[in-house]
Amino acid sequence: MVDTQKVREAFPDTTVFKDPNIVSIFKAASIPSFLRDWILKRKAESDGKIHDAEALRKYIYEIIPRRENLHDLMEAARSEGRTKKFLAKIEIQFIVRSNEWTFAIPELGFKHAETLIEDYVWNRIKDDVLETSGGWGLVQLGYRSPDNENPRGCFTLLEYKNFCPYTIDLDAYREARSQFTAEEWIDVVLGAIDYNPEGYEDWVQKHTVLTRLLPFIEPRLNLVELAPKGTGKSYMFGQVGKYGWLVSGGTLTRAKMFGDINGKSPGLIASNDFVALDEIQSINFHDPSEMQGGLKAYMESGEITVGKNRIIGEAGVILLGNIPQTEMDETRDMFQRLPEVFHESALLDRFHGFIRGRDIPRMSENLKINGWALNTEYFSEIMHLLRQPAERLIYRNVVEQLVDYPPGADTRDTEAVLKLCTAYLKLLFPHVTASDRINKGEFKRYCLRPAVQMRTVIRQQLQKIDPLEYGGKNIAAYTLREVDQ
Repeated sequence: MVDTQKVREAFPDTTVFKDPNIVSIFKAASIPSFLRDWILKRKAESDGKIHDAEALRKYIYEIIPRRENLHDLMEAARSEGRTKKFLAKIEIQFIVRSNEWTFAIPELGFKHAETLIEDYVWNRIKDDVLETSGGWGLVQLGYRSPDNENPRGCFTLLEYKNFCPYTIDLDAYREARSQFTAEEWIDVVLGAIDYNPEGYEDWVQKHTVLTRLLPFIEPRLNLVELAPKGTGKSYMFGQVGKYGWLVSGGTLTRAKMFGDINGKSPGLIASNDFVALDEIQSINFHDPSEMQGGLKAYMESGEITVGKNRIIGEAGVILLGNIPQTEMDETRDMFQRLPEVFHESALLDRFHGFIRGRDIPRMSENLKINGWALNTEYFSEIMHLLRQPAERLIYRNVVEQLVDYPPGADTRDTEAVLKLCTAYLKLLFPHVTASDRINKGEFKRYCLRPAVQMRTVIRQQLQKIDPLEYGGKNIAAYTLREVDQ
């Protein structure tokens, strides 16, 4: 059981009370968890709880307008010159023919064809906007009436403030983590993403759920998860943080994924921490061979050339698909359910690991957090900051000092294992910045063994898909250099 008092003392300013009844209000309003906790922190009373649910509902609908408020917003912008500031998720686009930036707010119904970001505004807000390719922020809209010089009337973006309400101190976070055991910390992290640790049968289930967070915390980490329906895949990648992008169904083009040929509009891989392709069986690719080639190039080196433009990204690529429990068998070809694009072994070899969805229970009421827990927004910011190059070097150096492997080990296998171990270390042992500061038995249990297992499944699937190239080539032995028993 999590000692909530201990959590509150370690994180006095970044815990919130998560009441399932209050959380359900946000869920009904389709508000992501990171945004929910920002609101909870500001509306809670002195005991940390929300006692007036109706007042909360009213505030939510004021600060986050809905599509039915579209005409009210339009009228305010047109007649008053500006709307009130509100929270929204925007998308941006550069229009080559008119040399203009436009924006869209899909949830409200504002489309690129009827909007404009004027240059004086763009120069002021572009860093915030481009940092997350738009995304969630505090927005204020205006209106530019048609005249002789500008015959087109349009809605304008007057203000955009990237949604980042916390000042993060990573050293303070590391110090707080050092006050918990590994088992306690796993429960703390589960609470941070709204799960009740007591609802799981064992540490394996908990650990597998947390594996989904690895792309949040480690750049260019590519994973595949096939799991039964109802295990929370879409929630994790779509609701926990604002720095990732969840693609659900529809058609995905090269321009959307990597950027347009003119280099003016950044693609998803250039402006997000990860791109998760949900319900992968239902996603169509505009040009499958072009997408396959692009993914291979990008996933190998972190860059791709589109036209004459070199596009660099830090986003991991995540494939999410549903598979019956009866078909969760590493000895069979589980990837046959993936689109044809992913049936090429050279592309699949670039995925670092496989999340075993069979180890994740179907979502139930007893898995929902009820009580004090780490603020989801704060935790998502921590994960984002731990992706920084300086942080990455610290933890990767620790891993390389701990992990041993034979000189003939496959290079892609080795990079995958070391990368997965680094991500686990940052997630579960962020206070460990030197190899002599970790219990090596815990590192083996929570980092090394799971990493090897995740890569082993990829290797097994490669043997099924391409036996001529990969048959009989098993993953090498990855061990600790010195294990203290």
